[in-house]
This record gives sequence, structure tokens and C-alpha cells, in this order.
Amino acid sequence: MAKFSERLRELRKERGLKQKEMAEICGIKVRSYQQYEYDENYPTVPGLVSLADYFGVSLDYLMGRKDERT
Repeated sequence: MAKFSERLRELRKERGLKQKEMAEICGIKVRSYQQYEYDENYPTVPGLVSLADYFGVSLDYLMGRKDERT
């Protein structure tokens, strides 16, 4: 199973977004967002929920616990 950082990167690229654009969507600094994709840090629980909602996937999928998106 993929890790959170891998899933996040994959979902971002599917939408054709740059890290800077994702940081703006999340309301955080670019470096903070990069830490998510580089497996250095995690968003808060509300941040995880917002990301899952934005991409239309379940939290289990986003966190790499399941391979089914919903």
C-alpha cells in the first residue's frame, strides 16, 4: 500500500497542480506542503479531512490504508 505522501503527490499530479497551488488551496506555506509530500510531516486532522474532501477520496485511501478511493 502507498503511503500518505505518495498518495498526496499522485492526487495532486492527477489534477495537474503544482505544489505551490496546493499550498494555496490548503492555506499553508509551500514548505509546509512540501513536508507532506516528502514524508516529513502530516497535516492536522481537519487538514486531512479537507484534503480527502477536495480530492473526493476516503481518509483510508488518502492515508494508504485502502486501495479503493471511496
